[in-house]
Amino acid sequence: MHSVTTIEGVCRLTDRGLIRASGPDAAAFLQGQLTNDVLTLSEDTARLAGFCSAKGRLQASFVVWKAADGDFLMMCTADLLVPTLKRLSMFVLRAKCKLSDATREIELHGVAGASAQALLGNASGWQTRSNGAGTVVALPDAAGVRRCIVAMPAATPSGIVDAPALPLDTWRWLDVQSGIVTIEAATVDRFVPQMVNFELVGGVDFQKGCYPGQEVVARSQYRGTTRRRTFLFDCETTPVAGQDVFVAGDAGEAAGTVANAAPRPGGTGGSALVEVRLAAVASDDLCLGSPSGPRLHRVELGYRVPLEPEPAT
Repeated sequence: MHSVTTIEGVCRLTDRGLIRASGPDAAAFLQGQLTNDVLTLSEDTARLAGFCSAKGRLQASFVVWKAADGDFLMMCTADLLVPTLKRLSMFVLRAKCKLSDATREIELHGVAGASAQALLGNASGWQTRSNGAGTVVALPDAAGVRRCIVAMPAATPSGIVDAPALPLDTWRWLDVQSGIVTIEAATVDRFVPQMVNFELVGGVDFQKGCYPGQEVVARSQYRGTTRRRTFLFDCETTPVAGQDVFVAGDAGEAAGTVANAAPRPGGTGGSALVEVRLAAVASDDLCLGSPSGPRLHRVELGYRVPLEPEPAT
């Protein structure tokens, strides 16, 4: 496997889509639907946010930012855009907010390495800055690699940066390494936000007020009832989102679920973010797909994950 320090370039994020929220009530509407604060979102900041069911289970996750025209743009996986747009639209009712699919209007590119550094300058994770007609969104570093998203109008001439083409799978691997789970079609309705560490990476605001599932999410936080968390693993094969994980030799109930996965750049096997029972993590004896499947080897994340339930202080 080559060193991650050699990861450099730009790729078109064809696996992502954009929902646009416009109108005078757009901020207030999103405030009542998402797990993070939107009302205080400025044009120089992006935020991670989730959209939950009434039972507190994540239906989608977004990177949200405010465009120069005052609209809000929400990036999610392409496979969830249509059903999520439909579900969100059901709640608009009389609000002066229009939701639309902006994927064809705005192209999304992922930029990594020195090219990202050149675009970002001093900007750090979740800060945004203008880049001509588009927006640059700084993402948290992953495996020591700087990253950003560039959102440009589709009519913009090609050539976001003078950088080599980066394979989409390599970008996806960096996403996995970041420790930030993205909800995709295979994992809809599987996780309460704490199960995928959303509150640890800034995806939940516990002071913002109500949204679907808010009571369940708050109860998990303040009663310390979270007994499942997400950890980073390497494997000799490439895991698949939604795949079950088992404790070796235990043919009973699965111990966890693969949330996101990607092949390892320049090598064999892959990496995965796996939501798993805390009791099973301690055994360090997890297998992919079956109790006798390929072993998972835990890798340290860039942030602390509690290994036992912790009530909020």
